[in-house]
Amino acid sequence: MTISAGDRIPEISLTTMTNEGPTPVSFTDLFAGKRVALFAVPGAFTPTCSQEHLPGFVNQAEQLTDKGIDTVACISVNDVFVMDAWGKSQGADGKVLMLADGNGEFTAALGLELDASGFGMGSRSQRFSLVANDGVIEILNVEAGGFEVSSCEYMLEQI
Repeated sequence: MTISAGDRIPEISLTTMTNEGPTPVSFTDLFAGKRVALFAVPGAFTPTCSQEHLPGFVNQAEQLTDKGIDTVACISVNDVFVMDAWGKSQGADGKVLMLADGNGEFTAALGLELDASGFGMGSRSQRFSLVANDGVIEILNVEAGGFEVSSCEYMLEQI
């Protein structure tokens, strides 16, 4: 079952890279008492994700915080090392928190998996964006194909 607006984000840890190495990020660390803009991409370093999706959020992170967003975060079913390298290559440091859902557990709990095995990519995340307030989804935008409703520009119009 796919998660929807009004539902609570599942309490599943993700991983980010810190100076100490790979570090778990719990539900409480990420969502408790915060308004979070979270977006998901099918894969780090892939064309649309690298040329449009992540750059939109990196370039407009300040506009999101001006509208009451405490944390802007990107998630992908990739390992933490890939997410860290991708974030660095895109200038995301200090703007977008790069989160790895290495085994796809968080994505599966949301019901937003994508079978990309036909492209040799296995199980991934659908392209989506959401805004959660204290762990409850206010806005959820899931792409039906292509790239539009999960963009930062679209989100900025909604909040």
